[in-house]
Amino acid sequence: MTVHFIGAGPGAVDLLTLRARDLIAASPVCLYAGSLVPEEMLAFCPPGARRVDTALMTLGAIVDEMIGAHAHGLDVARLASGDPAVFSAMAEQMRRLDAAGVPYDVCPGVPAYAAAAAALRRELTVPGVAQTVTLTRIAARATPMPPGEGLAALGAAAGTVVLHLAVHRIEEVAKELVGSHGPDCPAAVVAHASREHERVLRGRLDDIADLVAAAGIRRTAVIVVGQALAAGHFPDSHLYSDARCRA
Repeated sequence: MTVHFIGAGPGAVDLLTLRARDLIAASPVCLYAGSLVPEEMLAFCPPGARRVDTALMTLGAIVDEMIGAHAHGLDVARLASGDPAVFSAMAEQMRRLDAAGVPYDVCPGVPAYAAAAAALRRELTVPGVAQTVTLTRIAARATPMPPGEGLAALGAAAGTVVLHLAVHRIEEVAKELVGSHGPDCPAAVVAHASREHERVLRGRLDDIADLVAAAGIRRTAVIVVGQALAAGHFPDSHLYSDARCRA
């Protein structure tokens, strides 16, 4: 028996990987957050599968479901939105499974920030403009940020800043980043990236909060800030340069 931590992608069912689809189809138990994983994705579950919506469950109750499945020799598909490597709470679940002697593996998925970049039709790393991408969040109503990882400090590194779980505090985000990026820095918010009801807002740090408020976006959104969003004049990368190809 194995618990499969599966990246369910940003929401569009056709962005689920083939490996993820096959693992879901082979698992008699499926744990998923109903607030983030679309119902259509559960169609891949085998007939008679136990489907458990974990949206309102505690960590202990979720792990108990996995341990219970293990006791009956049943594989578990544990769906995490986006990619489980980022903001998935996978680490604390693994820690408890280790203590209980329950085996597990990980299947990566399309991360939300990649789906947001696709919706924006932008590369987050542009030659001469941005070669660093910072993935972060803010501490409000969540686990405190470790020392040295506050938004103002991370934003000072420049490059492109991507925030998850933060759109409900967009005013605070903009205020924190204005000091390092400037009020006219391009900013965007993508809500429900890859889904039919996807929303894309483009603005600057000095007006993006107003745009978000007017659109009524409060959750399931990614914030992207940086000059890469509007870069038009930049050198070609060395990857396909004449000099490299002649070498």
